Amino acid sequence: MKFNILLCLILCSTQGCKKAEDNPPEGLANHHKSKSFEFKIGKAVIKTELAVLPKERERGLMFRESMEEEEGMFFVFESGSSQRFWMKNTRIPLDIGYISSDGVLIEIHKGKPYDLSGVPSHSNDIKFVLELNAGAYKKLGIRLGDRVSLVEVSNMLKSRQFNPTEYNLPN
Repeated sequence: MKFNILLCLILCSTQGCKKAEDNPPEGLANHHKSKSFEFKIGKAVIKTELAVLPKERERGLMFRESMEEEEGMFFVFESGSSQRFWMKNTRIPLDIGYISSDGVLIEIHKGKPYDLSGVPSHSNDIKFVLELNAGAYKKLGIRLGDRVSLVEVSNMLKSRQFNPTEYNLPN
């Protein structure tokens, strides 16, 4: 009898954890309705959300069911360093583009839904990351060596009330 009660408690607590993991926390379901920006990389124009604050960067594209082909999320860091992006609670297969401090796309990696192993950069100078749907870099003609405008990134930061100089970008 005690064994059955203990087993029941374990199963109930396990199911509770799974449910919480699969569903977005309160208020996160529609966080992507925030302001987006027209963003150019190479010759492609993408509608992008800006992830600047640590909480925004941590949340990323978690819990999204889908994303339009020409949409993405652009992450900005204070300085260039190695990066490792993981796919916790991310349901959409992604291409993860690592961009150097001078705005050059230097790496593109595949991100698999729910993969917790992480997608590490090879470079130690990654200041920006652009996440797009899997295959979107190729479909949109975005290639290694393509650039983003640092002035454009500064303007996006300003429109969100951030000081670009705090991110080592031109004001």
